[in-house]
Amino acid sequence: MTAARRPGRRPTIADIAAHAGVSPTAVSFALNDRPGISDRTRDRILAAVAELGWRPNVAARALGGRRADTVGLVVARPARTLGVEPFFAQLVSGLQARLSADLVALQLLVVEDTAAELDVYRRWAAERRTDGVVVLDLEQDDPRPDALVAMGLPAVLVGGDGRPGPVPAVFADDHAAMTALAEHLAGLGHVRVGHVGGIATYVHSARRVAALYDAAERLGLEVTTVPTDFSQDEAAAATRALLAHDERPTAIVYDSDVAALAGTTVLAEAGLGVPGDVSVASFDDSELVRLAHPPLTAMTRDTFELGELVAQTVLSVVRGGSVPDVVAAPTPALTVRGSTGAVPGVTA
Repeated sequence: MTAARRPGRRPTIADIAAHAGVSPTAVSFALNDRPGISDRTRDRILAAVAELGWRPNVAARALGGRRADTVGLVVARPARTLGVEPFFAQLVSGLQARLSADLVALQLLVVEDTAAELDVYRRWAAERRTDGVVVLDLEQDDPRPDALVAMGLPAVLVGGDGRPGPVPAVFADDHAAMTALAEHLAGLGHVRVGHVGGIATYVHSARRVAALYDAAERLGLEVTTVPTDFSQDEAAAATRALLAHDERPTAIVYDSDVAALAGTTVLAEAGLGVPGDVSVASFDDSELVRLAHPPLTAMTRDTFELGELVAQTVLSVVRGGSVPDVVAAPTPALTVRGSTGAVPGVTA
């Protein structure tokens, strides 16, 4: 029989043991992922944990000095887009390099959506699988930061809008970076500018779009933006859609290097030269765009270094250090290469 628990009292390991009909030792084994119990018993214990809403006592855990020596990263994006995305690979490399210096592991999971991501966080918090997490791709009205605070799971956000939030954020100013790129194109005489963006609900995607339209109003540009899921297939389709306009753009800005390369392939198929017919620029700057012909103008940042900064920030949070609400990362800087030039007939 399940023992009664006084309403309002925080559930304990003893409560979980009584609820699942097992010993407290078995509960401890399940929560710490130790051998010695069957899978069926482990599943029954974890079901009891979920039903009772148990969370680890963060203060007691800190006093005991027990850590998992692991930082978690859950990514709710299609796995196929991550496999070819240089930004993600460099960010993860920087994260792991800095964490490894302190003998801390990076635990990575790819899931389908935000709901699945939150389920992972709840399990990690309940089972003490990780000391803290890194959160990517903040969305409008995103439930994750508040939920992580409620779980007592330390977290650091990559991105955001530059304003303080429920968890610390490592922030690079996408708006300022995109504005610099728009000014560069306007200075070359471009008026009709296409934009192949990312997922529209992401805060950083929205900031880039807003920067282009703010610049358009000030500089007299005509901007058309097409959102995508960051895949090369959607980037190619978006490029074809832009070229199908009665007055096609004379410059196209891409939100990632993979998208930019997919777009330049479409331009070549259409018999359009870069930059003679259409100038091309990418928001990120990896070896991919530097090896293209011509090399692509891009907004340059050291993404590996960004990963290291994020790792240092999450380690400080986990260890109870003083961390600003917003940790400033360098703003991506414009690197001009051969893919952008003056509009034919216009002197830059």
